[in-house]
Amino acid sequence: DDLTNYHTTFAKEDLETILKVEADRFQNLSYAEAAFKTEARAVLGEYNKNSAEPLRKLFEVQREHGFAAHTYKHTTMGFLRDIEDMPNQFAYSRAFFDRWYRPEHTALIVAGDVSAAEVMPLVEKYWGPWKAGSFKAEIPREPAPRGPVYAHVPWTSPTLPWVTVAFHGPAFSDTDKEFAAMDLLLDLNFGPTSDLYKKLVETEQKVDQLFTDSNPRVDPGLATVAARVKDMAEAVAVRDELLRTFARAREQAPAEKRVADAKLNARYSFARTLDNTERIAATLAFFVSFERDFDTLNDYYRLYETLTPADLQAAARTYFTDERLVVTTLSHPPMPAAMAQAPRLASLGAAAGAGAELKTVAVASTLPQLSLKLLFRAGSAHDPEGKEGLAALSASMIADAGSRAMRLDEIRQALFPIAGGVDAQVDKETTTFTLAVHRDNWARFADVALPMLTEPGFREEDFRRLKDQHKSALLQDLRSNNEEELGKERLQEIVFAGTPYGHTGLGTVAGLDAVTLDDVKGFVRKAYTRAALTVGLSGDAPPDVRARLQRELAALAEGPALPAPEGVTGRRPKGVEVEIVAKDTRATAISFGHPIAVTRAHPDFPALSVARAWLGEHRASSGRLFQRIREVRGMNYGDYAYIEAFPRGMFQFFPDPNIPRRAQLFEVWIRPVPPASAHMALRIAVHELRALIATGLSQEDFEATRNYLMKNVYLLTATQDQQLGYRLDSDWYGIPEYTQYLRDRLSKLTRAEVNAAVKKHLSGTDFFVVAITKDAEGLKKALVSEEFSPMTYDAEKPAELLAEDKAIGGLKLGVRAEAVRIVPVEEVFAR
Repeated sequence: DDLTNYHTTFAKEDLETILKVEADRFQNLSYAEAAFKTEARAVLGEYNKNSAEPLRKLFEVQREHGFAAHTYKHTTMGFLRDIEDMPNQFAYSRAFFDRWYRPEHTALIVAGDVSAAEVMPLVEKYWGPWKAGSFKAEIPREPAPRGPVYAHVPWTSPTLPWVTVAFHGPAFSDTDKEFAAMDLLLDLNFGPTSDLYKKLVETEQKVDQLFTDSNPRVDPGLATVAARVKDMAEAVAVRDELLRTFARAREQAPAEKRVADAKLNARYSFARTLDNTERIAATLAFFVSFERDFDTLNDYYRLYETLTPADLQAAARTYFTDERLVVTTLSHPPMPAAMAQAPRLASLGAAAGAGAELKTVAVASTLPQLSLKLLFRAGSAHDPEGKEGLAALSASMIADAGSRAMRLDEIRQALFPIAGGVDAQVDKETTTFTLAVHRDNWARFADVALPMLTEPGFREEDFRRLKDQHKSALLQDLRSNNEEELGKERLQEIVFAGTPYGHTGLGTVAGLDAVTLDDVKGFVRKAYTRAALTVGLSGDAPPDVRARLQRELAALAEGPALPAPEGVTGRRPKGVEVEIVAKDTRATAISFGHPIAVTRAHPDFPALSVARAWLGEHRASSGRLFQRIREVRGMNYGDYAYIEAFPRGMFQFFPDPNIPRRAQLFEVWIRPVPPASAHMALRIAVHELRALIATGLSQEDFEATRNYLMKNVYLLTATQDQQLGYRLDSDWYGIPEYTQYLRDRLSKLTRAEVNAAVKKHLSGTDFFVVAITKDAEGLKKALVSEEFSPMTYDAEKPAELLAEDKAIGGLKLGVRAEAVRIVPVEEVFAR
């Protein structure tokens, strides 16, 4: 809302080149109206992509109704009407650039293994001539709130109801305590260690998601608490519980120890993030943006340290008032009528608070933050037939439930002041528990965290809560709210149908319904054995860490490990097979691909990595697919290719470690396009794939892409967690340390080897397609009839592109009617 942050990561020997290129761009940017119009349509594609996510729309409506005059009234992307008109705003875009892209608004941050003596002369050389501007903005001042305000979002497809309660809060400040106090108030009253969280999420289980949002802003924003409600009948009661908690914060100052613990948690949590140069630079950039002062960050945390219980209560009394209240809801069926009239805060009153040596992999690190990974060779591929989802639910019963001695709320209270964390990740063949804590707090952390694995509590209430959460994650977060990840996961299911890889890690609806607490106990006993365990350790560990792990993890069963799953080879179709998922949505999402025999341990992995990166590295704008579909045609927000599974790709730039698989697939991800463009987008991608297979890479493209990958591999392993995770993956695959392994093989690779691997492993004629769209019958008709796909543009395009459109628009994909299946979205992941 208040800043634009451009970030570039690169090898340090390219420092001068990057500074020169960026200085030229920011001082001399030039673009034609046609290019602007194309990019404007890409922004519309991003809006359409986000339209499947209920929270995006909810917060858009919240802000539109919550603000009367300030430009925070619109989200960062803006209103749909403005985005649709954006192709007509070329002249204003040039004026905007001239006003704001000026040195007086700019902070340049360089982080890495460089010195000021190296950097500053280059900055002076390339950025010094930049001339200041004269434009002064008049941001409309928001009048005093006159609430309460209520707004509702009717959602067209099934989803769980959302209730948000917000108050107009303070602006960010590193001198005034109010914003810092607000941040702490939300954490203490609504965070995972709060009485309300325990009540609504863990005990009564009325809510499956509860979180806060109070992002720092230059001007006063909204401090929000959001809850996803399991049952519409409970929506009003949940709203009133949220309001009651705000009212109690006005009347009761928090305990001094709670405030002290929260401040410790904030400090340690912040320190955990500063483990790579990009994160350090991004953090500093954010805080510098407020006052263009490098001391803002330190000043804020010094201020944070001075907060007292009285400061928090004073902030609550100032900002938690009826006039400042904004309630926003979203649901598929109508909300109860009582939701439109919130009770006054004063009426709610105060309420009472509710053996053998372990196999170990170590990564050298001098960081004081310890990262510990316990990788078990057991995952969703070991789910029994009819109980798909058992592995994931079992892992959650370890990482997100109580131990025998402590309930979950007690564990959270104990870990809160030391910012200790326990997380679980389940993939096809592995379950990884990641434990993180500062070395100073190792002993306190181990006392609490290790018994979660060695002595699980297995409480019925935890089991019910987590089972509901997993079903919501499958049905709501994946199936209902996210066409992109839905398409990718569905493609995996189809490719590996009938094998142990043939269902999502979350399982199926029927499988989760069938899982019992006794099933979980049995899986934990059989899967989490010492024989199946590899321990990974990174950080400046105290001397007793290894000895204590050896001693306490001896409580795990000795073994044996579960056998490796058999028969996981995917099926490659003869011709093109299509599944169209019928869903009420604005855009059409497409994924297509086929199985490959190449994993990281395969000799052709480096060669296919080059081909994949040339086609389209994840979220990179240099890929061929991105250039031809998004860049020159403006059809969507991005197009990428993969030779390894990349779950959760919509949410991150780099893949998570600890997703090793013995079977992989080649995949092209076409991010959502307008339905009328779906057939053409698929044709363009297939055309480019077929061209790559037929002619291969040029020597220039080969060298550029290979050199890029040799540098980019360091970004994949930039953080402590990534380094340890990739080291464990290399152990699983039986290959050397990943960065050196890939760089060694890339350095010896030839263009001929890449092109040979492409011909051997990739196909442009035999593959599966998954499309999620509203007009399933219309898309099927277009695919089967091979009807021509016309293209229209908002701006004039070169004759060469129009000729290419004409040729690709009639490209024969060879889709047979009997090879197209339409599936209602309600049937996806059902069983």
